[in-house]
Amino acid sequence: MPADLLGRPLRNLRLSVTDRCNLRCAYCMPEEEYTWLPREDVLHFEEISALADVFLTQGVDRLRLTGGEPLLRRGLPELVRMLAAKPGLNDLALTTNGVLLAGQIDALAAAGLRRITVSLDTLRADRFKTLTRFDELPRVLEGMDAAKRVLSHRFKIDTVVISGVNDDELVDLVEYGKSMNAEVRFIEYMDVGGATKWSPDRVVSRIDILARLAAHYGPIAPIVEESSAPADRFTLPDGTTIGIISSTTSPFCRSCDRSRLTADGMWYLCLYATRGTDLRAALRGGASPEEIAGIISKGWQQRDDRGAETRLALGERRAFFPIKALKQDPHLEMHTRGG
Repeated sequence: MPADLLGRPLRNLRLSVTDRCNLRCAYCMPEEEYTWLPREDVLHFEEISALADVFLTQGVDRLRLTGGEPLLRRGLPELVRMLAAKPGLNDLALTTNGVLLAGQIDALAAAGLRRITVSLDTLRADRFKTLTRFDELPRVLEGMDAAKRVLSHRFKIDTVVISGVNDDELVDLVEYGKSMNAEVRFIEYMDVGGATKWSPDRVVSRIDILARLAAHYGPIAPIVEESSAPADRFTLPDGTTIGIISSTTSPFCRSCDRSRLTADGMWYLCLYATRGTDLRAALRGGASPEEIAGIISKGWQQRDDRGAETRLALGERRAFFPIKALKQDPHLEMHTRGG
């Protein structure tokens, strides 16, 4: 198992299956128009499976399917079936916005999906429409009910907290999570990819989130655990567990063991990376599994990425990709590389 220059192993791989999305969340896709990956470049399921096999030989034992919105990819349960059967795989999860979940959750679970994370930033229909530009909250909640039925206690709810937008719903979302048997994870608003509306004053920090929840629930205790997961976990007085992903104010780069493969086969070592490695070209060019393994091993061993820490150190001086650059290279977008 290769380790990078900071001693971090390669264990988690996020597999994007499409760059398309059926919502336009303000913190991820705030613009009116986007440049999409050419369809002929998008990996076939057999190609994704072949690359997954190679990553498994390099120490990866956890896969997460992402997008865009992964449920837009036709026949996704078939890919889940192909991946779930692989020896050495300890976890197979999926992140979704939930709009199409109710109609697919049974097939996904039957194919071998083990866990699911649903993004939900508000419980208010008018606010949901403002945030996403689509009136789809009823279908998302229907998907949540289906997830509770099929994957009870094996699904999480992710909420991006934005000051002045949804930070008054923290308690409501925790209570909703309780009713769904789901752990709610609050995520600090991140300045990544095409988040052109981001500014420091819109970030609600982990400290602030905990203070607001403690004001309602009482003392909140941290859970001490050895984990490379992005969320710090806490217990409320009634035993409810919540998570907070504080990538903006307290990055976890030093323990990050995840990389990202885009739908067209570009491999990124960090969410903030500006350059990736084209594994599609190697695969379609006839490279053997051993040769691709060599590319992956060498790339990981040279990794010293600490993207979030670097951004934090820049403070107010951090720069964003101009819209022109995002249109020229859609790989810079968070929705392309899987968030």
